[in-house]
Amino acid sequence: MGRRWDLFHATAAALALLCLLQLAALLRAPESWMPSAITVSLQRGEAVTLGRDELAAPHAAAGHMTLGRDAGGRWFVGAGESAPPVTLMTGDSSSRSGSIALAGGQQFTIGTSRVVIASEHDGVAQFSANGASWRFDGATLYRNDTALAPCPDTPLAARAVAMWNRAVPRLLTVARPMTIGGNLHCGNRLGVPYVAPASASVTRRDGGLVIAQSSESTAPLMMGSAFPQPLARLTHHLDGVDALIVGRTRFAIEQSGDALVLKPSRYVTLYSDPQVTLPGQVAWTWRQRGLWTIPASGAWMPALALLALAASAAIWAFQRGHWPFVRHTARRERIAAGVSLLVAICGVTALLLQRAGAPPGAGASFLLASAALWSCLLLPGRLSLAWASGLLLLATGLLAQLELGLGAFDSSWLRHYQKTSALLSIGLGTGEFVALRMRAGSVLARQAVVELALVLLACGALAALAMQVLFGDETGVFDLQPVEFAKLALTALTAHCLAVGLGWHHSGGDTSQRWRRWLRMAAPVLLFLALLAVALVQVDDFSPLILLLVWGASMGFVFSLASRTRWASAALVSAALAVCGAIVLLRWGGTLDPSGWSFYGDRFLVWLEPLRHPHTGQQLLMGAQAIAQGSWFGADNLLGLASLGDGAGSGLAIPAVQDDFAPSFFLNRHGLAGALLLWCLQAAFLAGLFATAARAFAASRAARDFRQAWLARFRCFALCGGAAFVLGHFLLSWGTNLAVFPIMGQPMSFLSAGGSHLLFFICPLLAFGAISAQSFEEIESCRSMSNTKS
Repeated sequence: MGRRWDLFHATAAALALLCLLQLAALLRAPESWMPSAITVSLQRGEAVTLGRDELAAPHAAAGHMTLGRDAGGRWFVGAGESAPPVTLMTGDSSSRSGSIALAGGQQFTIGTSRVVIASEHDGVAQFSANGASWRFDGATLYRNDTALAPCPDTPLAARAVAMWNRAVPRLLTVARPMTIGGNLHCGNRLGVPYVAPASASVTRRDGGLVIAQSSESTAPLMMGSAFPQPLARLTHHLDGVDALIVGRTRFAIEQSGDALVLKPSRYVTLYSDPQVTLPGQVAWTWRQRGLWTIPASGAWMPALALLALAASAAIWAFQRGHWPFVRHTARRERIAAGVSLLVAICGVTALLLQRAGAPPGAGASFLLASAALWSCLLLPGRLSLAWASGLLLLATGLLAQLELGLGAFDSSWLRHYQKTSALLSIGLGTGEFVALRMRAGSVLARQAVVELALVLLACGALAALAMQVLFGDETGVFDLQPVEFAKLALTALTAHCLAVGLGWHHSGGDTSQRWRRWLRMAAPVLLFLALLAVALVQVDDFSPLILLLVWGASMGFVFSLASRTRWASAALVSAALAVCGAIVLLRWGGTLDPSGWSFYGDRFLVWLEPLRHPHTGQQLLMGAQAIAQGSWFGADNLLGLASLGDGAGSGLAIPAVQDDFAPSFFLNRHGLAGALLLWCLQAAFLAGLFATAARAFAASRAARDFRQAWLARFRCFALCGGAAFVLGHFLLSWGTNLAVFPIMGQPMSFLSAGGSHLLFFICPLLAFGAISAQSFEEIESCRSMSNTKS
């Protein structure tokens, strides 16, 4: 009993400290100002060039766009000289400046080639170029009615999509752009000598085809024949346009006589003083950044969060016996499940408000995240080491993201903290609700139910991966990362197969029959693993494959221990030691020449000699500089306590500092001493998961019913698989930030602003660990009661 209370009190004290540090950062944050409206006043025939400083758009270029009025008084916009295009939003559709819809009779010239559009109807264009007749339907490019062969560097997924587009009717085709440039006619590429590939593109949009020039192109795409004009410099009238996107900043538009009012949102520059020098035609209306503001549509959310926190505290008091008349277990758990569901609803509301462009202030997100964390700590059930350390790791990540958001001179950085708070509330609230409703594990005890759930989980993960391959890119699809969901499905499916296979292994029998059983059980896992690897190979990074290798080796080692196969355990340990030795030789004394390895060779060259690659090695060098500034006790020499709420310093300039290089910012702010504490928490989390897995395996050995034995083995391997993936994330992220490995893009679990990783993997893993630990507590309680009666 004493150990349990010591763990609870220590966790509560540490969690209270982390929450107080977040509150102190919010209260100490200096005042910041931003423009709420930018008014541009022009007479007819006048124009003005606006850019980063005039628009408070940190990602815009200097002189990014030209805004003006023609002789008739109509407003128009165009991209500035050598500037990226401006996006025009009209309802749900969008278009870019410097682009135009294809129509019959148009002529374009790029390099030495002239393109003459013969006709365009229902998204199909007929044109002539380079002495040939061409046809493009938004998916496939035909030369003289023959589809072109794939380009030599086309990946397998793109080849499959091209074959699909040629085989199905046009209504079922997947839209793929036609690119202009390069010396070779292939795939969907119209080759032009001495012009870089993808200098211009033609895409399907709103039932038609639109041509646009790439902002990186050095060869201008000229439109017209008699007096050709650069397509990138074309202007567009603002009649009917609702908003503009300049850089990453969105501006809502309101026309009022001789003035045009631009209302910025997202990615707005923050100023410490409401004063700035502007052209005479431009005026700003200032507003102060509100950290505690709440949208009117979500005003009830903080009240519900506080109510959930108060109800959790009351339930905690009930279960400690302060009010004996409400000790009824079933009633208490129903109330606790309602509290968890309330927290999840608040998280969904906060996420919807953020997606709608009116997120709650950082203070409201702090209340929501605190309610989620404390509700999970105070709700019924014995506190396990994995659950306690997981909550503290989540609170640490929230603190780091809040410091990063408050220390940036850009309003967008706080969105990482706000999004993480919302997703954390959804994940923890839903996970705790499921854990409370499945206390006894009676639903999981039915193997047929679990197998059906695993089939549905695997099908959903495969469908999500297919959508990413077909419609997304390495950043995901629809703002989600299906790979994280696939990790969860792969872990559960493998755990089931290993649990059943281990039972067969212990049961003995004919060796040939055993091999057939193993092949039958391993087939779905191998199929799913192969499909997952195909999807991961599409990413220009080898970190997912390394992560799978760490996971596979860990699961092999765990199974060899469970099956008492000592030679397999020794072989895996020897292989791991050999890999560590190879890394040491490569990093500090190797003579490897990876210059012929293309993309991966560049990564290794940057890793081995970053000073000789100042452009590609910028991320590694800036991360090392930030870590050096942090030293032992942080950049402020007080473990970051003196800089709470202040500027983020040089760490903010590190590319992907909120994701892959979040540990570098943490080391810069809190020093190596703070990192040592973080390492201890991470080690405690992994130790807690492995300890629960060991208890599950012991329970499977003592079980007399084969269903209970299978369930305990399933829990053991699922927890080990989840811990192996988390261990892989820890190793890759720390190794990347400390230059032990080449740069590999994997977020730090709990610390980085990885929304999909948090929602689809970390929170389910925590909930599953809580369900498993609670089930073993109930089993031990039943055994102790039976022993007492006997």
